[in-house]
Amino acid sequence: FSSCNKDVEQFPDPATPAPSTDPAIADVIKNNPDDSLYYRLIVKSGLLAKLNTKTTAYTMFVPGNSAMRSFITAASGGAVPPGAPDAVFSGFITANLPAASAAGIVSYNTCPQALRSTSITSTFPNFQYPSILNPAPTVSDLLRLTTFPTTNNGAWLNNVPLMPPLDVPAANGVIHHTAVVVTPPQRFLWDRINTDAGLTYLKAAIIRADSGTVAPGTLQGALQNIGANLTVFAPTDAAFQATLTGAIYQGLVAAGYPAGATTLATATALASSPTVFSNPLLFSVLTARTVQGIVVYHILGQRAFTNNFPTTTTFVPTLLNGAVPTHPGVGLTGTFGIPFFTAATVKGAANATAANVVINASPFTPDPAGTSDQHYLNGVIHKIDQVLLPQ
Repeated sequence: FSSCNKDVEQFPDPATPAPSTDPAIADVIKNNPDDSLYYRLIVKSGLLAKLNTKTTAYTMFVPGNSAMRSFITAASGGAVPPGAPDAVFSGFITANLPAASAAGIVSYNTCPQALRSTSITSTFPNFQYPSILNPAPTVSDLLRLTTFPTTNNGAWLNNVPLMPPLDVPAANGVIHHTAVVVTPPQRFLWDRINTDAGLTYLKAAIIRADSGTVAPGTLQGALQNIGANLTVFAPTDAAFQATLTGAIYQGLVAAGYPAGATTLATATALASSPTVFSNPLLFSVLTARTVQGIVVYHILGQRAFTNNFPTTTTFVPTLLNGAVPTHPGVGLTGTFGIPFFTAATVKGAANATAANVVINASPFTPDPAGTSDQHYLNGVIHKIDQVLLPQ
């Protein structure tokens, strides 16, 4: 600079943009009469000021008043009947709904940045997008519970349809509307498997598989890991009984037992309880490694809701592909009506027919009674009516 004998060029400070005069997200919601109950939820959550801060952009997934009424009726245990005036629903939120519950729902319905519907992908699996909800702040300040929007087979958040109006603008983001209140998951995959009276064989199979594995690299560990992102196709107890009875019968015949009713009765008795996996007489057949291979063949390393299943059978990898990279995986197929899916199947490489996902009796049946699209902190469970056979 001194050799040039010139002063350093000066640049003017950039002009500070004037703050937008348009309303922020919470005020847009406040100004929409059909969002009045959700606005009351925002107020109860204590997040009103945050959502009206125009220096941070957000995407909000907001249920309208009809969805909020159904949610409050359920949350009140029926104390607020479906036909009550909106003032009664609003009063329940103010007086009876815990602030922490309200904050959890609103935080899970809120994502950073403005994500317009045209930017949501239609690819498989669902697009994974973080919310602002930290489910375990004592574990990490950076932890965020993720949502799973998709525009495959319609527009969805997780397995909940998005409803018009979408892309409602605000000074600090965008608002999409949902068909029901999308609540954050509360439990881990293992919590469901460990307590479901219809999944006792799967639980026993996981324990048997883990008997040859050193912690923390166990299936139980993965199914309780907040950082995991899994889909579990969970065969019902009846499905396991049918598969194990046939397999044990064939094994007994191969070992010299006479084919017929007597041997079949023996096989049926051995397979009649989940203790089949802890029976020392069967350890040479149901080895920990064999059972582990079967279990991991029922798990995807990504979260897949049925609404995002391909409509033509498509094979996707499972956790078994970690050990057998060339394995074809499992074949997924979804059949859709309007606005929900009507059927979904998953086919194992060696199954003669595809297993059926046991679809919920009503579209959003929750844990612990639900059978499909059961959402947990670390994944999704779909009950199926066959054991998937990898070979």
